[in-house]
Amino acid sequence: MSERTIALVTGANKGIGYEIAAGLGALGWRIGVGARDQQRRDTAVEKLRAAGTDAFGVPLDVTDDASVAAAAELIAGHAGGLDVLVNNAAITGGVPQTPTTVDPATVRAVVETNVIGVIRVTNAMLPMLRDSASPRIVNMSSSVGSLALQTTPGIDMGQVPAAYLASKTFLNALTIQYVKELSDTNILINSGCPGFTATDLNGFQGVRTPQQGAAIAIHLATLPDDGPTGGFFDDAGTVPW
Repeated sequence: MSERTIALVTGANKGIGYEIAAGLGALGWRIGVGARDQQRRDTAVEKLRAAGTDAFGVPLDVTDDASVAAAAELIAGHAGGLDVLVNNAAITGGVPQTPTTVDPATVRAVVETNVIGVIRVTNAMLPMLRDSASPRIVNMSSSVGSLALQTTPGIDMGQVPAAYLASKTFLNALTIQYVKELSDTNILINSGCPGFTATDLNGFQGVRTPQQGAAIAIHLATLPDDGPTGGFFDDAGTVPW
């Protein structure tokens, strides 16, 4: 990686996103803490700085064009560029959420954040990433979005909100398309699954800590230049699409 690596983590004010920021910051990287809520964002930045991370706040609503454009301008002006983008921000849309009962408006809201938000942020940051010596894009997905696992006899993925599950399948498909389009660049792009992590996204029902959940993103963000691209990974290795 470059001598002074700059990373943006979306949804970094709490949970897995915060731990991704903390883990990358511990490497000596400069970290943009992307978050909508100013108070939570400021608190996260202060906490990261107290721990020795060179962190700065990035007001960022991934569902808003103007907010994302302003975030790109802020990073360019404040940090001078971007090497790593971690698309972590996501919502579940609430429960219960079965295909036969889910409100279409909920599906739209989930896709707007979890998929379109990734497109919006990635495309806004792409000019800076293209200029980086070792650019990385990490899309935080989930194994619940794996069609292979969902259709394998004997594997029970549990009751997952239908819109959230579909959004992660959508995100995985999008990851592959970005890899294909940017195959002539040095940008490594991968999907990562944090596992069933205890966060407010699932009412803290997960069995893994946010720090454990952040490990795969940190791994994919720090891949060597000859590392994989276009893959779907968790701590154990490759996750089937």
